[in-house]
Amino acid sequence: MSRVYPFDEAATARAVLDDDGTLVEWNEGARRLLGHPADAVVGRPAARLLAGPAPRLPAGARRWHGTLGLRHRDGRSLEVWLLAQRLPGPDGAGDRWVLVTPLTGTEPPAEDDPLGEAGLVQSPCALAVYDEDLRLRRMNDAMATLCGLPEDGRTRGLHFTEVVGEPQGEELARGIHEVLESGRPRDVRTFMRVGGAQRPQAWLVRMTPVKDRAGRVRGVCLAVHDVSENHRARQRLQLVNEASVRIGTTLDVTRTAQELADMCVPALADFVTVDLLDPEEYGGEPPARVTTPVTLRRAAHLSVLDGVPEAVLKPGQNERYPAGSPQADALTAGRTITASMAAGDINPWLNWNSARARQVRSFGIHSTMAVPVRARGLTLGVAVFTRHRRPEGFAPDDRLLAEEITNRAAVCIDNARRYSRERETALALQRSLLPRTLPRTAALEASSRYLPAARAGVGGDWFDVIPLSGLRVAMVVGDVVGHGIQASATMGRLRTAVRTLADIDLAPDELLTHLDDLVVRLAEEAGDGSTGEVGATCLYAVYDPVSRCCTLARAGHPPPVLLPPGGRPHQLEVPAGPPLGLGGLPFESTEVELAEGTVLALYTDGLVKCRARDADAGRGLLCRALEAYAGSLDACCDRILHALLPSGNVSDDAALLLARTQGLPASQVATWDIPADPALVAPIRKQVVEQLDAWGLSEAAFTTELVVSELVTNAIRYGAHPIRLRLIHDAATLICEVSDNNPTAPHLRRAKTFDEGGRGLLLVAQLTQRWGSRHGSNGKTIWAELPLYEEEQ
Repeated sequence: MSRVYPFDEAATARAVLDDDGTLVEWNEGARRLLGHPADAVVGRPAARLLAGPAPRLPAGARRWHGTLGLRHRDGRSLEVWLLAQRLPGPDGAGDRWVLVTPLTGTEPPAEDDPLGEAGLVQSPCALAVYDEDLRLRRMNDAMATLCGLPEDGRTRGLHFTEVVGEPQGEELARGIHEVLESGRPRDVRTFMRVGGAQRPQAWLVRMTPVKDRAGRVRGVCLAVHDVSENHRARQRLQLVNEASVRIGTTLDVTRTAQELADMCVPALADFVTVDLLDPEEYGGEPPARVTTPVTLRRAAHLSVLDGVPEAVLKPGQNERYPAGSPQADALTAGRTITASMAAGDINPWLNWNSARARQVRSFGIHSTMAVPVRARGLTLGVAVFTRHRRPEGFAPDDRLLAEEITNRAAVCIDNARRYSRERETALALQRSLLPRTLPRTAALEASSRYLPAARAGVGGDWFDVIPLSGLRVAMVVGDVVGHGIQASATMGRLRTAVRTLADIDLAPDELLTHLDDLVVRLAEEAGDGSTGEVGATCLYAVYDPVSRCCTLARAGHPPPVLLPPGGRPHQLEVPAGPPLGLGGLPFESTEVELAEGTVLALYTDGLVKCRARDADAGRGLLCRALEAYAGSLDACCDRILHALLPSGNVSDDAALLLARTQGLPASQVATWDIPADPALVAPIRKQVVEQLDAWGLSEAAFTTELVVSELVTNAIRYGAHPIRLRLIHDAATLICEVSDNNPTAPHLRRAKTFDEGGRGLLLVAQLTQRWGSRHGSNGKTIWAELPLYEEEQ
């Protein structure tokens, strides 16, 4: 053992024994006391030096003192007072006994000796006085009792590190040395085992210099105070403070329960389990009161032992607890239940549950404490604290601490539970409102992804692909302000409105104008009339595979990114437009011709914008990820999400829609200009039949001939010139379109029995898959779709 302060070892007789009683050290003081040189005794049994019987030590004793008969080298016997301490051997190689007795300083102090006058012997405070060589000169009764030593002068002359055998003695010796040199008092807090104590305790050691009449420092007075209770109180307060920070870091019920267990092991218990009630058994909401038997699901557990071997259940497993178990008793009583195995408090339950009885015996579990997890008047579950390594049972302060931490965790668990329930409801609503699959169209191939926000919850992001007449298709991406069920519900209303407006074939800018009016009305219904209550952004695009023209308009939404075939991705410039809900401001459309195979990326700002980067940096990442497109839209979607949101934990929900355009060959389109002569309808029908024969669609000729006849006749009779007929087909659909310059749209009506007309559109509606009209810059177009079926071989 190294020493920080030199002292005369010859002033103390010191010997060290192995556990088997062999002498391994023998100092000069020991030689002076008994006359034997070191080489004559080291390595030999110490019993040879006894002049009487060896002392009988209690099992597990770590300290002993008393008078022992020893044999001098010259044969005489000496009665010697010894202090013996069991200390760890070098490098942890077993314990050794260290025996010391002072050779000097046993004479009483002189009357004018300041060290002899220093102590208040009768003080309840433990006091000891050490001289300049750190040798004990005086200790009062309180110090003697504390150290387990006699106060009759026999300890006088021992060095401080010999009185305090713990490793902390060297640190305290440094403090005494500093007081001797500086002449200034010092306080040292330490944690060590003193006297016969079984466990270390917290101590405050006050070191005060002792001076003579001339002001010279002649020694140090030590006053020792037991501050273990204060130390434990500070530990409890610190544990509560840490619990308020470390529990509830997420809105996940299981993770919060695990944080409760992590917080209490090993600070409060050796093994902690957190079991929660299943709300579904109580109608979806935890009960205010519980009756036995009660079914609990293991949410979390933790042990001081690796692998949590004490656990009978794994996280996620359920167990039914009967009356008499700590869990059930705590939940039914609504208060903490503390049980001792020695007292047999839970023997009936252990007799019933043999698996737990085996664990109790195997690990030596002696105390358990079950604390109900309750918040806002609801019972959520129970936390069970168990001790098997710590020898003491649970004290009242432990109970208060466990209840305080569990109550804090209960609020966090309830918050997480409520959030999870709302999130699940919002997700279910969101899934029901978003398209489950995207339609297959001749105009484009599409793929999509949606990620809800990790913490804020489901938001109002949406996307859609809407087939329009003439094999055209609309693409829409939108984002409602806010999160939760309200945002999802608003999103559903806007998506439905977009589909309705798209069905009447409004131009993108006109559609956004109608959608803006709807958001204004929603804001008026939701709040105090201000437009800030509800807001949204939207991008709407219509692609025509015949002309390969795409028309786009946006309302405050991020612009799309375009990847042309063989080119590099770039942002498509589209007039920004105001966000939806401001009201009265115009929107502008832009048209762009897209080559076949062009990939369009439509997205919400949650994809490109986050705390770590701005939207421009996110769009740069999006372009680089899109540049690696290799023919698979699904793979490209995954690559984009991995590049922009690698962890999957997004602060705002994100939607992505990728679309690859396809062109319709000119050979699949036929157009005729119709003269304003009803007599020419028959030749037009003949040309249509011939065209269908050329396309291999003869089976559809009869129906198509009737539809063309009705639509062309109506256009000649009620429309305005010029009139045009167009046939378009893909693998599944044949479309008939008749356009004229009269903006008035026809209406389907039921003709009376004796009416000569009025049955044409009714006939068209019965013969076709669907029909409708759309308005253009000049006039209107009436269209009808006929399904095509493959010929049977």
